[in-house]
Amino acid sequence: MDLAQAQTFLAEHDVKFILAQFVDIHGVAKTKAVPSAHLKDLITDGAGFAGFALWGFGMKPNSPDFMAIADLSTLTLVPWMPHFARVVCVGHVNGKPYPYDSRYVLMQSLEKLKARGWTLNVGIEPEVQLLTQQADGKIMPYDSTDTLEKPCYDFKGLANSINFIQELVSSLQVAGFDVYQIDHEDANGQFEINYTYSDCLTACDRHIFFKMAAVGIARNYGMIASFMPKPFPDRTGTGQHFHLSLADSQGRNLFHSPEDANGLGLSELAYHFLAGILHHAPALTAICAPTVNSYKRLVVGRSLSGATWAPAYICYGNNNRSAMVRIPYGRLELRLADGSANPYLVATAIIAAGLDGIDRQLPAPPPINENLYDFSEADLQKYGIATLPQNLGSALDALAQDQVLMSALGVLAQEFIDLKRMEYVEYQRHVSDWEIKRYLEFF
Repeated sequence: MDLAQAQTFLAEHDVKFILAQFVDIHGVAKTKAVPSAHLKDLITDGAGFAGFALWGFGMKPNSPDFMAIADLSTLTLVPWMPHFARVVCVGHVNGKPYPYDSRYVLMQSLEKLKARGWTLNVGIEPEVQLLTQQADGKIMPYDSTDTLEKPCYDFKGLANSINFIQELVSSLQVAGFDVYQIDHEDANGQFEINYTYSDCLTACDRHIFFKMAAVGIARNYGMIASFMPKPFPDRTGTGQHFHLSLADSQGRNLFHSPEDANGLGLSELAYHFLAGILHHAPALTAICAPTVNSYKRLVVGRSLSGATWAPAYICYGNNNRSAMVRIPYGRLELRLADGSANPYLVATAIIAAGLDGIDRQLPAPPPINENLYDFSEADLQKYGIATLPQNLGSALDALAQDQVLMSALGVLAQEFIDLKRMEYVEYQRHVSDWEIKRYLEFF
């Protein structure tokens, strides 16, 4: 879309304001509202931001402005906000793309794939929980009748939130999403909206738009749309699964091969890419599970429904939802990322890990098709399966030592580690209600 086409689009849809949008290091959407008459400014100078006011931009109060320059190919309406459109921006400082902008970091990694004639196709499965917060601070599902121990696919749970779902799906469809199914997930108040995959950058842009839409529409209904990884200790967490495949210039899936001896439909290239992901799994965990709450999800244990649906072990399997990587046939599903992860950083880390596996021709171990939740320590040793980091501190240590991922993330890597170490220290110093109840009069 060029400037003239964009101006026509805005006029035809009576758009009065454009949200110039990017994300901070946490993957949280940031915007400025720009009157439509100033669209040209967004593709030349850009919208200016004080970078020191943002998380993870490596700036000080005396630093130059962070200029968000519009990518017109992303221009779309914001249906739940009448007369508004949204355009995704790339950060620039002093006239050059800014290496602390996570979208730009991903764009650089995608150029490495392009140089090999490859495109990374990605389908992100977003999960969201519809909650409410009581006066005492306690959170619970917005639908107070959504109380089943196994609520997945429940009709009543879906029907009771249908107004929200209809508006969300309609908004996504207006923005070009091909939504093909919606279901109530395995936690109370939790839903998943599935839409067709796309190229990696578009998939990440769409995931941010999905979160913006879910949060905005939920608020209009008096709900909280939460992407917190584990809001309830006895329920399944909120994931952000990445479906992955490489394609050539003709769009052919390079990960698919009907000759796979394991029956998973994977090519040799796919197995090397997979091996890279498994090899770098500890460091990937810091990016895919970037909060202290994330590690309440990545545990072995039961929820009320009978399973957590989240990985704890570094392995893969045929349609095995207890493994870190599931193979739906001819592609990979990385189940590690949760709702708090920045999709641009996740995708960047995946590309770096996968290409390292390809370049070094790393061999993938045999698939594990058994229920890993039932594995004992002896079983893990028998199969040579390692455990994912079980807290944010350990995951950050692994990332800091992983030169492949650190190099791919560039200057943003140390910024991420520094911010997340601060978060982990704050968490460790916090005295919880559990500690008060357990220790106040224990001794």
